[in-house]
Formats: sequence, C-alpha cells, structure tokens
Amino acid sequence: MAQNSARSVGRHFLQIPGPTPLPDRVLRAMDTPVIDHRGPEFAKLAKRCLDGIKTIFKTTNPVIIYTATGTGAWEGALVNTLNAGDRVLMVDTGQFATLWKKMAEKLGLKPEFITTDWRIGADPSAIEAYLRKDTKKEIKAVCVLHNETSTGCLSPIDEIRKAINAAGHPALFMVDTISSLASTDYRHDEWGVDVTIGGAQKGLMLPPGMSFNAVSDKALAANKNSNLPKSFFAWDEMLAMNKVGFFPYTPGTQMLQGLAVGIDMLHEEGLDNVFARHHRLAEATRRAVRAWGLEIMCRDPKYYSPTITAVMLPEGQNADSFRNLALDTFNIAYGASFGQYTGKYFRIGHLGDINDGTLIGALGITEMALALAGIPHKKGGVQAAMDYMISALASPKRAAAE
Repeated sequence: MAQNSARSVGRHFLQIPGPTPLPDRVLRAMDTPVIDHRGPEFAKLAKRCLDGIKTIFKTTNPVIIYTATGTGAWEGALVNTLNAGDRVLMVDTGQFATLWKKMAEKLGLKPEFITTDWRIGADPSAIEAYLRKDTKKEIKAVCVLHNETSTGCLSPIDEIRKAINAAGHPALFMVDTISSLASTDYRHDEWGVDVTIGGAQKGLMLPPGMSFNAVSDKALAANKNSNLPKSFFAWDEMLAMNKVGFFPYTPGTQMLQGLAVGIDMLHEEGLDNVFARHHRLAEATRRAVRAWGLEIMCRDPKYYSPTITAVMLPEGQNADSFRNLALDTFNIAYGASFGQYTGKYFRIGHLGDINDGTLIGALGITEMALALAGIPHKKGGVQAAMDYMISALASPKRAAAE
C-alpha cells in the first residue's frame, strides 16, 4: 500500500538553541503521579527546587520560579521594580533584545537603545559613556542579554557591572540569561546583578514553561516602590508563599519534578565541567565553520557564545531554504535568522544535554547538507572539529587557554 509521506527514521537532531533535547532522567522524573500542590510532599519538592536553583544562579538571595516561559520572567523583572515613564537603558544586540525593548514600551517605560550591527555583544565602555551623560541619574535600569540567542554573541556581565560602577550610576542592573544559564559561568551575587532572568528549556534541560527571577536586596527595595500593574508576576505574594514551601497559585508540579532532577544532574557533572563541555563544543563548531570557509555571525572572538553559533551563508544563498532542505533530508533542525539578516544565516545550537559525539553527528549532517544544497564551501569541517575535540579532551587546560 502506498504511503502518503515517508516516516522520519532514526533520531531527530534538535540543533536549535533551545528548547533543547530532554534527558531521559528528566522525562522519567516528570512522568510521575501528580501530587497535591498544597500538601507536605509538595512543600519538600518546592524547597528542594527553590534552594537548588540558587546554586545555579550562584546567589544566596531568593529566586522566584514562574510557570511561564522566559518572556514572562522579562515582564516580572520590569513590573516589579520600575514605574511608569521610567527611562531604561538597553543594548540592541539582536532579535531578543529588540523584543524586550518592545515589551518595555508596552508597559509604559521609556527604553533607550544603544545600537549595534547585531554582530557583537554589549560593549561595557559604550554603556559607561551613556550613563555618564545621564548626570541627573534619571535612568532607572540597565537591561542586557548575557547571551543573545538570535546571533550567538555573549556579553561580559562582570565588566558591564564595573562600567556601571565606574559611571557612579545607581541604576538597577538586569540580565537575561535564558540561553546561557547552566551552560557558562554566571554569578548573580558576585557580579552585582539586581535581577537575573532565566528559562528552563535550555541549559536546565526542561521543556518550555518555567522561568526565573533571581533578585538582589536592591531589587527587593525597588519592588516596594514600584507602581506598574502586576498580579501573576508579583514578587511579594510569591516570596511570602515560597517561605512555607508553596505558591500563590497552582504551580507546574511536573516541571518542578523535572527541575529538581535537572539541578541534580548539573551538580553530578560539576558546574565547571558543564561549562568546559559547552565551551569545547562551541569552539569545535566554530572550527568546523572556519574550515568550511564560512563566516561566523559573531565578528569579534571576545563575544563568542558558548551555546549557539550563527553561520553566515555566502551572498546569494538562502539560509531558510538550506534549513528546510536539511530538515527534510536529514531530520535536523537549525535555528532561524532574524531582522536585517533574515535568510542570511542559520544557527547551530550546542547546549544542554549534548556531548561530543552528538555534535559531531550534527556537524557531519551539516557538511552533507551544505554539499547537497550546492552551497560553496570547503571540505574538512568535521575533521577540524574532531581534531580540536581530541586535543581538548587530551589536554583540557591547553584547550581552555586557546
């Protein structure tokens, strides 16, 4: 009997920069009977998650857990600390920075954008210069994406904090870590961040539907004077209920089951080892791209992302057509392109529950897809990645220094 369509055989390569593939342990943890979210068993689970997530943000202060994607946590950060008409400094690092700015506008804030060509991260010196011009200290917050998911550029958060301090500016410092948390080093307390936004569907290895606000004492103080409307995202009710192991509304119980296990897995591997693995896979991917003779979207190595590499295609080649061909032929999904660069690049995600072998498989598919699509490139990208991986695994300290 004839079939209407061919069944995809074998493993789907989900190489988008999140959501990422779910580990079996997380899936099994979520595949359990639902418990009473007002009962003692749940209170134990909630405490385990509320305490455990602090270790991932590297904070001793509260971390608020929302039953929402990262967009909800963006909103939570803004509405809990600011007032209508407040000036907010943001950096146009890419599509997601643009979306956060649009949200701020809809909430009645007045965002001001430091523009870039989307091919670098946020420049600390540019932020310092902008703040120095604000002699009346009217800017109430500086909002930066740690890792711009749409372009593969990582911003130096510790240096930006130093720049804010050097300008002598009292603005709150807010950082989006949705595509960097649990994948590269991040230190909420040490780096003086006031609100850190996180999401569960990337480095934490969960499905979409959970996000976070890690908050400083300064942010909690600002919360007391914030007059923007808030209900679902209100910190005060969440913090009060969290103290006794509960939430002010029905939480995502199965997501919390998965979160507890995801945190365990990260600590079993060791956070430093998790970060080293991500940096190794990222550099291997970049070496493959260079060997193919293609261009990396991030044009300055100091901003290279450890979780996603955006690959520019030669002039006249359409990245969306390439992605469709690769998906149809090899069952691999890449991230799309945005804005002025729509159709000019594709994104390879290398974060979450991924190892060296999986990445080599993905790069091998990519090299085949480039050939099948007739995109001008050189051979040898996969070999370049393997050579680097072997060297890095044999001598981790030398690889870290490269």
